[in-house]
This record gives sequence, C-alpha cells and structure tokens, in this order.
Amino acid sequence: MTTDDRPPAPGTTVTEADLPYLRRCVELAAEAVAAGDWPFGSVLVGVDGTVLAEDRNRESSTGDPTRHPEFELARWAALHLAPEERASATVYTSGEHCPMCAAAHGWVGLGRIVYASSARQARDWKAEWGVTATSPLSPLTVQEVVPGLPVAGPVPELAERVKGLQWRFRNPEVSEAD
Repeated sequence: MTTDDRPPAPGTTVTEADLPYLRRCVELAAEAVAAGDWPFGSVLVGVDGTVLAEDRNRESSTGDPTRHPEFELARWAALHLAPEERASATVYTSGEHCPMCAAAHGWVGLGRIVYASSARQARDWKAEWGVTATSPLSPLTVQEVVPGLPVAGPVPELAERVKGLQWRFRNPEVSEAD
C-alpha cells in the first residue's frame, strides 16, 4: 500500500459535524470586518461538542498585532482548561493558523485544528489582487510548526466566503452587494 492509497489520518478530514462551527467562524470573521479588523474568527469546542470560547480578530481595533482569535483561544484554554481537556478540544477557524498562532496552539497543547480557508489560498488571493504580503513571519504550515497535529481543511464553499471577506476588508468602499 502506498501513501496515496492510505485513508486520511484520524481528524484530518472535515466532517458534516464540523460545518456548523466553521460557519460560526465565518460569521465571526464578518463581525471582525464590520469592526474594521482583519477577517478572522475562531471557535474552541470541547470533546462533547460544547462551544467553550470564541473570538474574532481584534488587531486593528486594539492596535495589538497579537490579537488573533486563535491566539486568544489558546490563552483562554491555558487559563481555563486542564491539559487533557485542551488536548481533546478542537479549534475551528475561518483561516488556517499563522505560525504565531500555531506555536501558541502547540505550546498550550490544544488538539485538532479545522479551518475554512488555507494559508495557501490567502496567499493566492493576495497575488490575484496584486497585494504584497506584509507578514513578518515565514509562511509555515501548521504541521511545520506543530508536527503531528491533526489538521483539516479547507472547505471550498466557506473558503469562497472568506475570500469575499478578505476582499471587503481590503476594499471597504465596496458594498457587500457589489
């Protein structure tokens, strides 16, 4: 059996059960754009499906470039959850973790990550729009930062919604109807 013939590793496929949480992440990303922040939203879910915490990006509105929702959920989990609860939790997010957030996720010991849109998609959209990358970080994947962590995504129909939010954030003069 070759590696291409093997079934996906556990937790690396987006399931129907994941979709409501991912949709909520996209809603939070839309709230972020409405507040003048980058379009990212994240939800932390316990092993039993209970939403434990959620947040949206707050970089622009606070002036703090570390106020990514994934980082905030890692902080929250470190303060409120036992290590075994963190390990069994899932972080859902509108966009794949940046290296800073992936590192926080790994250091805190959170479990699976499920994302609506990938970092590669975001880079491709920026290139399509002629936007220069401004991150001071190398574009590492979550697996490069936290080897062995189960990661699933993207979800094409939700990624298209995230792309629209990214466009709206960069072009606030354009209405949603355009």
